[in-house]
Amino acid sequence: MKIALFSDIHANLPAFTAFLKDLDEKRPDAVYCLGDLVGYNIWPNEIIAEIRRRGIVTIAGNHDTKVKKKMTDTTGKNYAYHIITQQNQAYLRALPAHIRLEYKLDEGNCNILLVHGSPKSNEEYILADTDEHYIKALLYEFGADILVCAHSHKPYHRILQASEKADLKHVINTGSVGKPKDGDVRGGYVLLTLKESGRLSVADSLQVEFVRFEYDVEKAAIGVEQSPLPDEFADRLRKAY
Repeated sequence: MKIALFSDIHANLPAFTAFLKDLDEKRPDAVYCLGDLVGYNIWPNEIIAEIRRRGIVTIAGNHDTKVKKKMTDTTGKNYAYHIITQQNQAYLRALPAHIRLEYKLDEGNCNILLVHGSPKSNEEYILADTDEHYIKALLYEFGADILVCAHSHKPYHRILQASEKADLKHVINTGSVGKPKDGDVRGGYVLLTLKESGRLSVADSLQVEFVRFEYDVEKAAIGVEQSPLPDEFADRLRKAY
């Protein structure tokens, strides 16, 4: 079972178009979006339209939930939300907070929890160096063997030993399709492969591939600069910070 997991498009159409081309070539069995379709760039409606056309199951990122708040100031960074159509605002408001997946392995079930930030809030960061005991407590509280998150725009995979004899737990960050922050300007996403014959007590029962793809960064940056959005957003795309 090969699952594509992506997030943090942030209205970057050149990046999203390149991502979809790469995705179509790899042909995963399932595709999930972990949120933040909007913000920081000028193509939110095009992104949402294609997500909906493809029927990609999506959860709400913190930028997506901003549309619930009425904005009186439509200048500067708020312009990114002002241009979202009423129909697409309604779509974003209806997105779920998380998604639970369950896959049957030869020895027991594998429970996967997809979130944007953390199981508790789409604004909370689960980072590569977040306290291990805290993460284990989250995994136990929410009944997850694999926690897939986003929000930081920095991809990583952590393997945790829940206890001496317990199964392994995994935390995976998808990185970002449209606004990477790890110094690599290329967009990124994750391909997660589960082996039906695998066991959660064995690390290689799942394969995590961090896919990077080229896109027209300059086109996306110029889109920002030719809009009312802050020029700093364009600089962040060019330098991936």
